[in-house]
Amino acid sequence: MDTLFQRKLKQEKLDLIKNGFSAYVESATLVRLLTRDLKLLNLDVYVENTELGCWFIPNRAAE
Repeated sequence: MDTLFQRKLKQEKLDLIKNGFSAYVESATLVRLLTRDLKLLNLDVYVENTELGCWFIPNRAAE
């Protein structure tokens, strides 16, 4: 997957989470990038790993 496309997709998923929506990611690279950014932003997110991918579920809507 192209690096620029990965970063764009990561930003789209991060925006969803910031707006209180869940996001699903299949790529291990995107999971790593998204997890890093969520920690940097100190967002309260529940992460559920499945066999096929990973769900990022906000614990509360962004204020």
